Amino acid sequence: MDELLSNPAVQGGLAPLLAGLIAAAILFPVRLAGLAAAAGFFTAAYLTGSLGFEPLTATRKIFLLALAAPAAGVIADLAFKPTRAAGVVLGVLGGAASVWVFWSLLQQRPPAEAMLYGGGVALFVLWLVAFMMPLHDQPVRAGAAGLGLGLGAGIGAVLSATLVLGLIGIGLAAGCGGFLLLAMALGKRVSGGATLALSVGVAAAFLAAGAMLLAKMPWYALAVLALVPVAVRLPVPERAPAWGQAIVASIYTLAVAGGACWLAWLASRGAAA
Repeated sequence: MDELLSNPAVQGGLAPLLAGLIAAAILFPVRLAGLAAAAGFFTAAYLTGSLGFEPLTATRKIFLLALAAPAAGVIADLAFKPTRAAGVVLGVLGGAASVWVFWSLLQQRPPAEAMLYGGGVALFVLWLVAFMMPLHDQPVRAGAAGLGLGLGAGIGAVLSATLVLGLIGIGLAAGCGGFLLLAMALGKRVSGGATLALSVGVAAAFLAAGAMLLAKMPWYALAVLALVPVAVRLPVPERAPAWGQAIVASIYTLAVAGGACWLAWLASRGAAA
């Protein structure tokens, strides 16, 4: 069993997929199926042996925010309906939190470079959170965006020699995949809500930013990855069943995520040469 659980394909793929699917199936009657994304994320973090909160490193600060995001989403889903401004407000808060998360890493750079990277990361986080939140009432699109963002951040991190963050990113994608499977089967009865949208936006943004600052994932790969929430808004066949819409939306997001991974691969080859 230990050998099975130490397999990267199980840690980042199979186990988070099952965790996401089970969480979505159990919680969808109370409209909290969006917790599938967090289930996949933390299953991967646990199986890779990286889950912990002391000492409070940059990676562990990411875990704290990845825990706070679905908690805030649950409150939003149960207590009130998110407004149009909610995404921008939460995005600004996430951007500000990025300075706290990555402060120890930014301090190691020259002041001008630290300001450039810090501002870029804050803008990246703001963008992803702000563009994911309006998808709270579009479960198929939100799930497909989570699939693309998780795989883009995860595979990009692996290519940039950040295996643990990579497996956790892939785990996030797998958790969203579990949510999508249920949504494809049950259609509009499954709701992702702010729980899914906020979980995906926060976790994917900080994982990708961490891969850039901790390793060698190029900044322009993040710029491409930021287009995933835009691509998922492209038209899908409205009269098609949920599984058909999910496939089309996922093709959009995976194409963009694939572009980000390709850029990360090119950068890794250049660094090796």
